[in-house]
Amino acid sequence: MVAFRVQAGAGRRLDEIYVYTRDTWGEEQAARYIQGLFERFDEIASRRIPWRAIPAEFGVDGFHCRYSNHYIYWRLLSDGAVGIVTVLHERMHQLDRFREDLPK
Repeated sequence: MVAFRVQAGAGRRLDEIYVYTRDTWGEEQAARYIQGLFERFDEIASRRIPWRAIPAEFGVDGFHCRYSNHYIYWRLLSDGAVGIVTVLHERMHQLDRFREDLPK
């Protein structure tokens, strides 16, 4: 199985998602949602879901998919692992937030 690595920008977004979900719907729902995201990361790494190319206007190579109300963005790292770049809510301005979260 191909590994995945949660990169710094995605880690910050996951923290934000957890806190918001916990504060809004409770600890149990927050844990369940984060667990679901990590299950989706596993599906991405093992290619059990389609790898859709990031739109050309983003100006970067990579892929994306949806999980509930969020979009997950990733790219293939030089060692073959999947690098989870960011996880963004559907209401966020995707392009700006994606660029903020790209590793420098």
